[in-house]
Amino acid sequence: MAAGLFRAEMSMLSSTLARSFSIPFRKTLSSFDSRIATQRNSLPRTRHSRVASLSSSSPSHPRNFPLPGIEDVFVGYLFGRKKATEVAHVVWEQVIQKGDMVIDATCGNGNDTLAMLKMVTDDSDGCGGCVYAMDIQKDAIESTSCLLDQTLGSEEKERVKLFNMCHSKMEEIVPENSSVRMVAFNLGYLPGGNKSIITASNTTVLALKAAESVLMPGGLISLVVYIGHPGGREELEVVEAFGSSLPVSDWVCCKLQMLNRPLAPVLVFMFKREK
Repeated sequence: MAAGLFRAEMSMLSSTLARSFSIPFRKTLSSFDSRIATQRNSLPRTRHSRVASLSSSSPSHPRNFPLPGIEDVFVGYLFGRKKATEVAHVVWEQVIQKGDMVIDATCGNGNDTLAMLKMVTDDSDGCGGCVYAMDIQKDAIESTSCLLDQTLGSEEKERVKLFNMCHSKMEEIVPENSSVRMVAFNLGYLPGGNKSIITASNTTVLALKAAESVLMPGGLISLVVYIGHPGGREELEVVEAFGSSLPVSDWVCCKLQMLNRPLAPVLVFMFKREK
């Protein structure tokens, strides 16, 4: 039953998101709406039969779900089985295209950087995708570089540009007339690092403004905001205020937050509508 309710909610959400994404993605979401409508109309009309039909269906989600992986991840997150970063990654996959330029504004230990690289590149020499990864902590840059060395070949690693600098200076690293598909943030402290060194509200709001200016239509600003440390909630308030100030005509902004886990990370997505 929970999966059925989730699919209904996703159907409603899809009609909003479809107006903001690329044509292929809009077609995918439209097919999802049609599929949900077909399934709903085909169900028996009596209340008892409808419940029996839902409870006896197997598996709990359709195998031909139009956004591969997204239902499992979102349902897993709702029931505490998936991490916030896993939700972020599956959302990225619906936005990022091969050949894109993306920015990891807080690269940390490099896991997000590596995930982004796999999304923007393929085996084609002419793909041209690249990741610009930045972090104010030298330890983070070294940790990311080490992970890339262990995981990638020399040609693949050349598609990642590392910058030891504050994310507020993002505009300085983006080449002129370049189009950025996504800017991603993990706000808080470096996992495994010094917990007293954290991202700060004053530089984060500058970084968000920079991300807004470099992002292309159809692009995404993605944030995982960790709030279980001093200054974390204040930073979330800054992020919320920034997202709330973006015009509805140009942006779709949403937040995912656990109500009974006050220290759980908060997911924020800001989609820039295509004209």
